[in-house]
Order: sequence, then C-alpha cells, then structure tokens
Amino acid sequence: MKWVVLLLLAAGVAGAAPNGEFIFTEAPFPSCHASTVIELRNGDLLSAWFGGTKEGAEDVAIWSSRRSGGAWSAPVELVREPDIPTFNPVLFYTKDGRLWLYYKFGPHPVSWTAGRRWSDDEGVTWSEIEHLPAGIYGPIRAKPLMMEDGTIVSGTSVESYHSWSAWIERSTDGGETWTKSGPITVPDRFRSANRQQPESRAKEWSVTDGIIQPSVVLMGGNWLRLYARSTALTGRICVADSSDGGVTWTQARPLDLPNPNSGIDAVALKDGRVVMIYNHTDEGRTPLNLAVSRDGENFRMFHVIEDEPGEYSYPAMIQAANGDLLITYTWKRQRIRHLRFPLAEVPQQ
Repeated sequence: MKWVVLLLLAAGVAGAAPNGEFIFTEAPFPSCHASTVIELRNGDLLSAWFGGTKEGAEDVAIWSSRRSGGAWSAPVELVREPDIPTFNPVLFYTKDGRLWLYYKFGPHPVSWTAGRRWSDDEGVTWSEIEHLPAGIYGPIRAKPLMMEDGTIVSGTSVESYHSWSAWIERSTDGGETWTKSGPITVPDRFRSANRQQPESRAKEWSVTDGIIQPSVVLMGGNWLRLYARSTALTGRICVADSSDGGVTWTQARPLDLPNPNSGIDAVALKDGRVVMIYNHTDEGRTPLNLAVSRDGENFRMFHVIEDEPGEYSYPAMIQAANGDLLITYTWKRQRIRHLRFPLAEVPQQ
C-alpha cells in the first residue's frame, strides 16, 4: 500500500490534509466511529458520532461537540438507549430551519431500528427522543439530500445475513411521512468472480453481496444520483440514478473507483463538480482520499488525507457556506478528526 501512495505523490497528488484537527483528545469512551457534521447558521460547526467500549457494546451512545471560536467543546452525550448500542448519527436541516438528529439502535445492524430528535435553537436544547416505525430508518449513515421544495431524499439500506441492498426514503412533509423506493441492487453481471469476501468479515457479517449507505447528490434538474458502498464481490463504488427527483431509481452499477467494503460520502459542488471521499484501496481502510469528477462518472483521485497504518473511515463531508469542504472521519477508532479543505484546492479535473 505504501508504494501506491508514493507513486500518487510522485504524480502530483496532494498529501497532508490542510487544517486538520482532532475534535477531542480526551473522552469518556475508548472507541468511536461514524461521525456526522453540520455547519450551523452562525458559522459554528456541530459534529456527532457514536462512542463507547467498542462498536456494538451496550454502553455505546451518541455524542456531540460544537466548534465555536476556533475550538471544539468537550464531548456531550446526545442519546443513550437503555442497555443497547447506538449507531450512525446523521445531522441535517429541513427547509423550515429545524435541526434534526437521526440515529440507529439495536444489538446489530441486521436488527436495528431508528430514532430521532430535533432542535430549534441550533442544538443547544433537543426534543424528546422519537422512535421511528419499523421499516423506516431515515438517512442510514450519510446526510440526506434536501431539495429546493423541501423534499427530503434520504439514502438508506438494509443489511441481512445473506445480502445487502440500498433504498431511498423520500418525505415531502419534513419527515412526518415517508415513501420508499427499492431495493436498489447490483445485477449479477457486475460481480467479480475473482473477488472473495475477506474471511474475517464473512465470519462477522455473513454477507454475500450488496450495497449500503448511499450518499445522494443533485446532478441538475430532477436528475439525482446516489453513490454507495459495496461488498468485496463488487469491490467498486456503485452508482444509481433517478430522473424524477428521487421517486424511482435505476439499478446500481460499479464505477472505476475501488471500495474495500468501507463507507463513503459525496458532495455536488455549487459549480456542478462532484467530490468523493473514500478509501482508494481494494482492502483495508487506509489511505483515505478525495476524488473529483466533472460529470459525476469519471473521477480523478487528487488528495491523500491519511496514508499511515490504521483505520481512517466513515467520512462525512458537506460544502460550507463559503464553498470549502467540511470533513469529519474516524481516526483509528479512537478519535474523530475534522478538516476544512479549501475549495480553491479542488482541481477543475
């Protein structure tokens, strides 16, 4: 892996992440994962993640921190479900200005359910927790797409012991009611017979194939596109499209970007380019990289965020009001790291 990174650097790919910082250095939990980030109305940032003894432990809760005045606050607990682990918080605004937190809880992703709460004062205080009806999850890990008319287009997915599949949940009333589209799967012809699910993952998840955790972007007009994580049998970031504002979707197909069964995120910039954050490798969760595309189809990897041994994963990425990219990600399952990537340093491709 190291020689790959060295070749990329020799080819002019940027290395060290600009303005990177840890959100916290001390916390009341040894392990953390799956961060989310939002830019608040006054320019402050709010991030959330799950933390506890280890992923899946009963003491895992949702924690958050606010960046104000150039510094992050100490972690604060946002959600703790009684004697059951929490997973995958997602922060986003609806058109009415309400700030939402969606999350999952349960003994395992194959049997989890969803919860949410909201804030009308920029995350200072929060509503009581509401548990969603069975079968509705909200955004499963990546932020939803907010349409101009207030429609929420939420990328979600279902994991079972034999397969994974992506779905879209769509709400036109601020999350009061939802419709579902799917399943969105990868046709057999795109699977690689030469790829094998890593033995350790096969024992842990018993997964054969599929895609999960889609990130939805607006390509223009009513054309939406989702980018999804895949298992090793496909081994590539996968894409599906909607031509009617997210009501119906094509089946998925792989792009020419590797995916080692690891979370991704994507942003459609205001000028139309698409930026992807992902692990540019066939195995493991390092390096962590940025790629850009003018057409949303053909990507150029242009920046290495992390390339040392360890896990750098489950990135969240949004475009700030000034155009910069705001990124958070898991750092070795021990901390959450944040960086602001200047828009001017994103190539035109």
